[in-house]
Amino acid sequence: MRPKELVTKWVDAFNAADAELISDFYAYDAVNHQVAELPVEGKAAIRQMFEAEFAQADMVCIIENIFEDKDWAILEWKDPLGLRGCGFFQIKDDKIIFQRGYWDKLSFLRMHGLPIPKE
Repeated sequence: MRPKELVTKWVDAFNAADAELISDFYAYDAVNHQVAELPVEGKAAIRQMFEAEFAQADMVCIIENIFEDKDWAILEWKDPLGLRGCGFFQIKDDKIIFQRGYWDKLSFLRMHGLPIPKE
């Protein structure tokens, strides 16, 4: 499966808030690093991360662009509340082995009425 196609299916799983299905897109030892958070390592930990996130907020990913370069897909997205971000996905053997996402955590927390951590 081409990286662009895989990420399109990943978005479908994300929008279904299905942590089990979305975790199936990751390799056993994958790394998911949302730059607003510490990296999450391993498929099981990534599934747990999504379970917690989906329980915390209703999230929707609207694809604006998906670009592909060799084994990478780059997703530019927005959500219905106005948040925007992008994600970089490295794919090997039809599995995500590395993901990095950029988005504004403070805006996300405010938009969803979530507590803002104090430093």
